[in-house]
Amino acid sequence: MQKENCFYLGKIVRKYSFKGELLVKLDTDEPELFTEMESVFVERRKNLIPFFIEESSLHKSELLRVRFEDVNNEDEADALIGAHLYLPLEFLPKLTGNKFYYHEIIGYTAEDESFGKIGEITGVNDTTSQALFEIDRDGKQILIPMIDHFIKKVDREKKTILLEVPDGLIDLYI
Repeated sequence: MQKENCFYLGKIVRKYSFKGELLVKLDTDEPELFTEMESVFVERRKNLIPFFIEESSLHKSELLRVRFEDVNNEDEADALIGAHLYLPLEFLPKLTGNKFYYHEIIGYTAEDESFGKIGEITGVNDTTSQALFEIDRDGKQILIPMIDHFIKKVDREKKTILLEVPDGLIDLYI
């Protein structure tokens, strides 16, 4: 399995018991969706290795307590602390309406209600306090904040996102 075909699920943060159980900090708002997994990919030396799960449960509501097959003691568990976990993209719950995953909208066309076609969404910058659409318009990058009331419609069939941004915002970049 290649990393580009997966999504980041979380990170193993510490041991839970001397029997090899581990605690995982999940990167999700809905950790309960991931308590019934049969397996997960663990990143080891830049490779994704499948690990099968014997049992898992939520621990203090935001951590996932996991027991992997063939991890039976503290030393084996220690070797996994800090490792990142991944799942194939098809395991992501389907979103509808104006909700979307960042990877899903790459290549979509951004349009504004009054400006018209802005350009192609080439990425999402989520390193700032406000996530930004990165839009390519004839070689120029336009950054538009990903604010819910700016997003009017996500059309998955036409691969477009209709926005309503404040007057003059797009003109700053052109």
